[in-house]
Amino acid sequence: MYSWIWRHLPGSRAMKLLQALLLVAAVVTLLMLVVFPWVEPRLPFNAVTTS
Repeated sequence: MYSWIWRHLPGSRAMKLLQALLLVAAVVTLLMLVVFPWVEPRLPFNAVTTS
């Protein structure tokens, strides 16, 4: 999959590297700001019991 992304990015090697880093940053940002806050209330980690 990563090689497919690398092949389809336009530009020289330096531009491809910059674009790949921007893609990674965009995915991490999307996960941190949208996906993880949406999933967190649905996880049972707050219902911890000890005996």
